[in-house]
Amino acid sequence: MSVKAIVSIGMLSSIAYLLMLINFPLPPFPNFLFIDFSDIPALIAALIFGPVAGILVEFFKNALNYVATGSTTGIPVGHIANFLAGILFVLPTFYVYNKMKTRKGMTLALIVGTLIMAIMMSVLNYLFILPAYTSLLQFPDMRNLVVPAILPFNIIKGLIMSSIFMLLFLRMQSWINKLTIVKSA
Repeated sequence: MSVKAIVSIGMLSSIAYLLMLINFPLPPFPNFLFIDFSDIPALIAALIFGPVAGILVEFFKNALNYVATGSTTGIPVGHIANFLAGILFVLPTFYVYNKMKTRKGMTLALIVGTLIMAIMMSVLNYLFILPAYTSLLQFPDMRNLVVPAILPFNIIKGLIMSSIFMLLFLRMQSWINKLTIVKSA
């Protein structure tokens, strides 16, 4: 990685961390589900510097947040869930967009990223994340929330992030493509 890439990943990680602090719940869903826009800098990093950069931004923003705010369980279960959700959104979006480098391609990529994130996070919540909260915090079994809460929440979160990213992408597409071409040369 070049110095420019490392500095850019650090800068995008810090922006993602700050965006992670600005979060809000959606009223019909449980109060532990929050929407934030911290995956947008990770997606920008992936588009410009490749998938590893997107993963690094997701990792650093969650590590910074865990160090700054801690976790109610003592173990960063929520941070791991956020990291996985970010990767499951950013990587499919990156790979689909790389096949079709157009605005329609980005729209399709964001839809695919949203669906993969929503479905895989539902599976991961059912198998690992919600049972971890159940055992660590002595909560009752919450796996019954996967279909009525987790799945629709992640679809709505993905659609909101996709809409905001598309507004940015329409302005930044030529710049992103230019940086990607320079990087690959």
